[in-house]
Amino acid sequence: MMNRCGLITVQKEPVPLKSIEVELEVRDHVATVVSTLNYQNKEDKAVEAVFVFPLPGDAAVCHFSAVVGQKEIVAEVKEKQEAREEYDDALSSGQQAFLLEESEQSPDIFSMKVGSLAPGESASIRLEYVTELAVQADDGLRFCLPAVLNPRYQPQGSEGASVQVFSVPASLVPYTLCFCGRLFSPRPICKVESSCSLDPLQYLNTDQTQATVKLAAGHKFDRDVEVVIYYKDAHQPTAVVEAGQTSAKTGSLMGDPVVMVSLYPEFPPSVMSSVDSCGEFVFLMDRSGSMGAPLNNKERHQTRISSARDTLLLLLKSLPMGCYFNIYSFGSSFQHIFPQSVEYSQKTIEEALKKVEEMEANLGGTEILEPLKHIYSQRCIPNQPRQLFVFTDGEVGNTKEVLDLVKKNSGSHRCFSFGIGEGASSALINGLAKEGGGHAQFITGTDRMQPKVMQSLRFALQPAVEDISVTWDLPKGVSVTVLSPPITSIFQGQRSLIYGQLTGQTSEATEGSVTVKYSLAGRPSQNQLHFSLKPAEDTGLTVHRLAARTLIRSLEMEDRELRGRQDGGMKEKVVQLSVQSGVSSCFTAFIAVNKTDGKVIQGPLVRRNVPRPRLRAGGGMSRMAMVGAAPASFGMKRMLKGKGRSPKTRSHCLLTDGPISQKAVPQVAVHEGACSSDLIKGEVATAPKRVNRDPFMQLVSLQKASGCWTLDPDLAAALGKSREEVEKSKPATVNSEVWATILALIWLHGFKMDAKEEWELLAMKAASWLRAQNAPCVPECVDAGNALLGCSVQKDALML
Repeated sequence: MMNRCGLITVQKEPVPLKSIEVELEVRDHVATVVSTLNYQNKEDKAVEAVFVFPLPGDAAVCHFSAVVGQKEIVAEVKEKQEAREEYDDALSSGQQAFLLEESEQSPDIFSMKVGSLAPGESASIRLEYVTELAVQADDGLRFCLPAVLNPRYQPQGSEGASVQVFSVPASLVPYTLCFCGRLFSPRPICKVESSCSLDPLQYLNTDQTQATVKLAAGHKFDRDVEVVIYYKDAHQPTAVVEAGQTSAKTGSLMGDPVVMVSLYPEFPPSVMSSVDSCGEFVFLMDRSGSMGAPLNNKERHQTRISSARDTLLLLLKSLPMGCYFNIYSFGSSFQHIFPQSVEYSQKTIEEALKKVEEMEANLGGTEILEPLKHIYSQRCIPNQPRQLFVFTDGEVGNTKEVLDLVKKNSGSHRCFSFGIGEGASSALINGLAKEGGGHAQFITGTDRMQPKVMQSLRFALQPAVEDISVTWDLPKGVSVTVLSPPITSIFQGQRSLIYGQLTGQTSEATEGSVTVKYSLAGRPSQNQLHFSLKPAEDTGLTVHRLAARTLIRSLEMEDRELRGRQDGGMKEKVVQLSVQSGVSSCFTAFIAVNKTDGKVIQGPLVRRNVPRPRLRAGGGMSRMAMVGAAPASFGMKRMLKGKGRSPKTRSHCLLTDGPISQKAVPQVAVHEGACSSDLIKGEVATAPKRVNRDPFMQLVSLQKASGCWTLDPDLAAALGKSREEVEKSKPATVNSEVWATILALIWLHGFKMDAKEEWELLAMKAASWLRAQNAPCVPECVDAGNALLGCSVQKDALML
């Protein structure tokens, strides 16, 4: 069921939101974001504007205010139902009111209501949040301003209020976006990359530790605003102590100092060079209609699903002998290639790849919960740690239910998640990895999926870190209450964050330390960080708010686990902490009422829904979604006038004058080149023709499960040679498989070094196979292969 209630043509209704201004401030790995939304009512009637929009899933929303005329009204955090009633009462009595609340189904969707804007009146809404920036596999820090809110698929029977989705042409986007950022770092800022056009990076000092970035004019709302920041010397362990709020009670979270510890564990090289040869690898692939969209606007022939197929090929070829695997795919229903995971062999890999090649984006909606339940119901294989890889464009409405299930089963597996395309839910993608003890990656803009996925496979092949414990060494009289959930996974070079509330005082020592101990490949290891207890001077209450957000999320999840088994005490704790810290939660909302104006706004309010950008499967911005929350409450449940059930085909919008029955829409995924009228007529769009594989993917597809290649015409073609040329150049005493494998390795090193991170693991497997053959004349083979292919690759580079 999709959150769609009839798609309509432009209704010529004025939209009161005129512009959005976003200011970003990044200090090391923490971002503070201030968004100002400017509204103006140009109608002759009072209006209520409703705006539904995405935020990062782990954002701590900590300020909401409105400026009307010369007066600023600052919102308070209150229990959600109380805030809604206060908002409704204010509007009923002719007062102005402003309400901001988080979705009950997904923490990355917010609803803002601007009530009783009088004719001709303007209002500026200020929204502020803080968030930690995720560390990318290449050490970049990723900030994402979600500019695209795709409709979220809500499984049948799920609870929640309705969201209506309408569409208007993108050329009529009625508001503008201005984005600028200031960067501050203890280390030089090397570069900033973005999926959008940026003005050149401006440094503010000679040591390049401060800089500004700005979004170039003319943002098209066809993608999220993604900024990746790179520092010199990558990332170092740090600890920041922040003083408590002077007006808050000592002993409370906001009244005491809080420490934020960032650890970047370094594993011994001897451990990192080893690769686990065991494991159960389960791949869960989204095949909903929206996966038929182009991966990006530049390479429109490359759809999300075709890139996912190539990625599965690389993954399967890179798995070690001795492991087990299975592949699931899902939409409105789910499928699996094998009844249960099977041992990795040439036979099983051929059977799997044949099914992968047939995969299309044709399974309807995005019901991820049921396949996850099925995977978790399968018995784990002894001595084969389960590694789950989830690929999705992340458009689900029951995010919290999914994450609760992953956390419940976190002891039996690690979960690696991949968000594909613009608008993928950060709450879902990051949450899957966080609760599943794995790693999250986002594939947006012109990103290739394969290198990011292979990086995660390397993490999965790292020996599991076990017996993790955190100990603190603090001066006498000072104690710490850890606010973060226990650390359940550690990966080389990836950050582990710990928040702690410091209680007590000392007049002597000014330093403390924190030590993380763990077992790696059966050997005890530890990382220790010493830090000053002197509070930082320039952080405001950022660390406190992030700590409060971390604790709130943990308590919310605990509340869902205990629901029905207790008297609601957990909810009361969340509300109390949310109100005390001024950080939003699923049980609270920000409410502001203009009580001192004295003016009473007469007459009935006209409701105006503010449109959101929404991508069609064609990848470009041809439509906008107008999203309005249901008046009573805000949630993500589907609201349809007709009884028909529609799969999630984001490919094209139907244009009509009112609510439509979904029965009229055939249950097919629409591919590039089909027009909306095809759907209206009931014609089934044919799948796009497969593009011929490039030589690299062709070479990869020919590798055997053991790691070797065989000498045949297909290999010769992939190498750009004839079979006769390849056979004629083979040294006489060399086995044909050894010769073929050496040629493949030389070709990879000679022509595809720019994609080394994609083929490195399968090349290691090939080199291991070659070493096991004890083949004579390897140097002679390498020389002959270089001569044939026109390369100059050294034997040592091939790991032989």
